This record gives sequence, C-alpha cells and structure tokens, in this order.
Amino acid sequence: MRIVIAGGHGKIALRLERLLADRGDTPVGLIRNPDHAADVTAAGAEPVVIDLEAATATELTEKVMGADAVVFAAGAGPGSGAARKDTVDRAAARLLADAASLAGVRRYIMVSAIGVDDGPAPDAEPVWAAYVEAKRAADADLRERSLETDWTILRPGRLTDEPGSGKVRLAEKTGRAAVSRDDVAAVIVALLDEPATIGRVLELVDGETPVADAVAALAE
Repeated sequence: MRIVIAGGHGKIALRLERLLADRGDTPVGLIRNPDHAADVTAAGAEPVVIDLEAATATELTEKVMGADAVVFAAGAGPGSGAARKDTVDRAAARLLADAASLAGVRRYIMVSAIGVDDGPAPDAEPVWAAYVEAKRAADADLRERSLETDWTILRPGRLTDEPGSGKVRLAEKTGRAAVSRDDVAAVIVALLDEPATIGRVLELVDGETPVADAVAALAE
C-alpha cells in the first residue's frame, strides 16, 4: 500500500514509516522543513515537502493522489502557542480529509489523544486547553465524513519513548495510562489492515494483549 503520513518527521510517524517500509509498503512522509527529508528517507519513506498551514486543498490533493490511505500524525508540538494548535491540530487535519476526498482516498487514520471529547478542565493551562479543543474539533469533523471517508480515530494515552512491548489495551474506553510510541505505530499498521475498525473511535494504552490480537478482537 501507498500510505501518506501528515507530520512525516514526527516521533510516531518515523516509527510508522519504518514499519511500513519493512513490510513492503510505500510510506510517504509529508514534511514542512526540507532539512527533515534525510531522516524521512532513512526511515524508508518518500519525503514530500508541503506546509499544511499554508497549502490549499488542491495542492495537498496532488500529494495524496494515488494513495491507499492517509494518516494524520501531525501536531504543532511543544513550544507552540494556542494559534498553532488550531492551524495544525485542527485545520491541517481537516485539510487532509478534504484532500483525501478530492483524491478519492477513503481510508483515514487520525492520531488523536485520549479524553479529548471531555474537553479541557476548567483550570487547564490555556495552550493545553487550545490543544484539546483543536483535537476535539478535528475528530468531530472527521466523524461527520462517513459518507466519503473510511475513518478510524486512535486516541493514545500519555506517550512515551520507552521500547514497545508489543502488548496493548485497545478499546472504546481504556482509562488513562501511558503507551509507547513504538506500540502506537504498530497499532496504526494493524488498523490499516482491519476494515472492522472503520468508523470506530479507539483509546490505546499499554496492556497485556498482543497488538495483532487486540486489533483482531475488534472485528469479533
């Protein structure tokens, strides 16, 4: 499969690109900074430079054309302000959905965050609150696209850089806990292969079930 990944130089994306390339898929990493191209290439993906905060839907459609699926793994990142939480975490996710629809690419995996439907706590720090609201809005937009998009929303818990165990808990509700980025990437690969996960909003944390079994159980 040809998989286009928004946020192609992110920590989850680079792991995902390696996994996809290792099994013979063709990952494409969308990046804003040309200096990141070498890292994306080293991960086994094709780097494509495009600024999701400035691109039009038509420009992004050209990059998505011919893909079998898209994955939104972009984020404004630490140190960014509230404005960029909206332009990246919400608007860029919506732009990718628009482009995928125009390109005829139905499969869309959204990397979201656990608990965003609850909204930010009343005393939340403003930038964090903006992030939660942006993710919630992006998820809501995607869920309204069922006629044109075969979406799955994946909501990992607190992300870590610990080596993946290959064992997770994946369900509509898991409770809050941590999960390694290695295991998030592995779950995304498995979700791409399982049509029964289309139209599902899934939380993901560390657990005791092998990734393949956790995803297969959703089809039962």
